[in-house]
Amino acid sequence: MTYPISRLVTCIVLATGTVYAFANPTGGYPKAAIKIIVNFPAGGTADILPRIIAQKLSEKWQQPVIVENRTGAGGNIGADAVAKAPPDGYTLLATPPAPLAINQYLYKSLSFDPARFEPVTVLATVPNVLAVKTTLPVKTAKDFIAYAKKEDGMVTVATQGNGTTSHLTASMFATQSGTKFTYVPYKGTAPALTDLMGGQVDAFFDNIASMSKLHETGKAKILAVASAKRSPLLPNMPTLSEAGLPEFNASTFFAMAAPPGTPVEITQKLNGAIRDILKQKDVQQKFLEQGAEIVGNSPGEMTEFLANERARWKKVIDSAGVTMN
Repeated sequence: MTYPISRLVTCIVLATGTVYAFANPTGGYPKAAIKIIVNFPAGGTADILPRIIAQKLSEKWQQPVIVENRTGAGGNIGADAVAKAPPDGYTLLATPPAPLAINQYLYKSLSFDPARFEPVTVLATVPNVLAVKTTLPVKTAKDFIAYAKKEDGMVTVATQGNGTTSHLTASMFATQSGTKFTYVPYKGTAPALTDLMGGQVDAFFDNIASMSKLHETGKAKILAVASAKRSPLLPNMPTLSEAGLPEFNASTFFAMAAPPGTPVEITQKLNGAIRDILKQKDVQQKFLEQGAEIVGNSPGEMTEFLANERARWKKVIDSAGVTMN
């Protein structure tokens, strides 16, 4: 049986196009709106950083990039939504450590596997700081350790909730310094800061962005930075390592990930675009205002980074005996 030449050409073109579509999953990606799910409330660093990226991605690709907040369960609700989304690059997760590196050691079970998310990049890290109420009779981290030992468990420390990075950082501090605290859990950062300023709690291990403003206005006192090195936001503030806690490092990271099974071509395209955005001067300035130190690593480097974070926080959780009630 013979076919007209025109029909043969059409069949070849269609077949070639089909093969090309499967071989190149990006195929003009993105062709529609992208949704970035942030699993913590609006207004905090976890929300601000991805919104900066979303605006720039929208400008670059001429497609809407929408940020949607889905909060609750220590970040698990938003992470679950992304884990179950189609793996096509149109739904992404922007998250701090909890669902990717911490929650699997706190909860009896999760509705998603943190290791199955496809890595895009770590946007930045933000160091935590040790801050105290202005009336606490201490001036340095060493003073605070001595004071806490004398009070023997009576010092109150605010947390953003059981198992959050503020709680785990305080637990790490207690273990390494030989101190004991009474933990006061809050539903997020804002109420904890309110009570710290009001003197209802003695101390709070929070990220540097929110605490630096209170420190500068005399509403709270930062005693030390909890990261491995000093922060450019407060270059004269010593680290906890300098205060006598060797290798103390408690920073919060903010990462971007895609649903399990997302083609590598899409995650690589996202990675390249975001890394280019992170090099822009205005973006760097906005991140600095949040106390965020830009990372912008590759998907492979993000995988290694997460492995190290999981090992570090698991050690803290195990040694402090932290569990979810």
